[in-house]
Amino acid sequence: MKQLYFKYKHHYKDNFSLAYPVVISQLGHTLVGLSDSIIIGHTGKVPLAAVSLGNSLFNIFMVTGIGMSYGLTPLIAQENGRGNKRAIGNLLSHSLIINMIVGLLLSGVIYGGSCYLNLLGQEADVAEQAAPFLQFLAVSFIPLMLFLSFKQFAEGLGFTRQAMNISIIGNILNIIIGITLVYGLFGMPRLGVIGVGIATLTDRLVMGIAMAFYVLKAPRFKPYLVSFGFKKLQAATMKKILGIGTPVALQYIFEISAFSGAAVMVGWIGAAELAAHQIAISLASMTYMMASGISAAAGIKSGNNFGKKDFISLRLSAIASYHMVLVLMGFTALLFTVFNYLLPAMYIQDQQVITIAAHLLLIAAFFQLFDGTQVVGLGILRGLGDVKVPTLITLVAYWVLGIPLAYLLGIRLEYGVQGIWWALLLGLLVASILLFMRFHAKSKRYAQE
Repeated sequence: MKQLYFKYKHHYKDNFSLAYPVVISQLGHTLVGLSDSIIIGHTGKVPLAAVSLGNSLFNIFMVTGIGMSYGLTPLIAQENGRGNKRAIGNLLSHSLIINMIVGLLLSGVIYGGSCYLNLLGQEADVAEQAAPFLQFLAVSFIPLMLFLSFKQFAEGLGFTRQAMNISIIGNILNIIIGITLVYGLFGMPRLGVIGVGIATLTDRLVMGIAMAFYVLKAPRFKPYLVSFGFKKLQAATMKKILGIGTPVALQYIFEISAFSGAAVMVGWIGAAELAAHQIAISLASMTYMMASGISAAAGIKSGNNFGKKDFISLRLSAIASYHMVLVLMGFTALLFTVFNYLLPAMYIQDQQVITIAAHLLLIAAFFQLFDGTQVVGLGILRGLGDVKVPTLITLVAYWVLGIPLAYLLGIRLEYGVQGIWWALLLGLLVASILLFMRFHAKSKRYAQE
């Protein structure tokens, strides 16, 4: 063990320095949903189920936006590895245009879709409260894409701390406004679920403006922004960014939509089960986003080493990232196992919901390691520009295997919400193994060459 540590010590240190601000920043996206759930959970299981439904549906679009924005990061990391600063500002210009168009289009889709939640077979009062909440989330999608555009630019160059700081401030703001409006403090009206929506919108608006201002004004970025502008947009550059961003978005869509589809199936079972699912999935999502921070850092290092053609360091750095995520997710699995009843009690006092959620957290403890390793595998391969086969792997794991099996176990065979979760675990296991096999084969071939 000691020999293993010294072999990767340098990479552990470099990866950790790059990863921990990304972990906290990525965690910020999930903490918005987590804080929303905790704030609203104490008002009853129907409002909590409504927030669960709204966040589950919105998350499909949010990860689409995150995936599209990731089309920029490996390209910038590779160009930075080559020392080509002029190309970097040009990439930002094109990525910003793509991301804002995506933001406007998907915002409209979310807003329009909020009027048809009753078609998903949910309980009427849950769908009624979820609709206005989802509309506020729809508007928040535009400043979220602005934030992601500049965040991925900075992180592609290895500057990860400012996005972390902005995310922390944004989440504190979200909690303060959320509590004030949900419970009607300081003379404000008691708005319930709508108050949570207003808080989330305000949080993302502040974050988007702050991140853009930081990148455009900070002296450290001036050498990279010489070619930033919108007068010389090129179809070839758009295609290059979309060539990575679109498959990455699909990777996120296939995984997150599987969990959102699972939430819809859980809603067919009952409001208590859906509320418990929201509690467990919000906690699992928090650990997933922490792992995706390590994944993002692994992608940046892989892209940088790939641009330098330093394939030995590429492989060692990537394996170090696998070690880091295994330690992180092993720790969170232990927390879910030991505190499986205490954690749900933070959200709600309904004993039926707490008991169901406690059982789901035990299943979540099992899939922590697989969830962490599959997302790190995706990040490493993304840094190499390898996105098409990993996208196919995620499609097969979650939609060819996971969701059909979830329907069979949970609905047809009546194992309920636990049957649905065991099926999702199997999907994560398959994705994790296949992605590691692909990384191992490609990185070993590069290292030998």
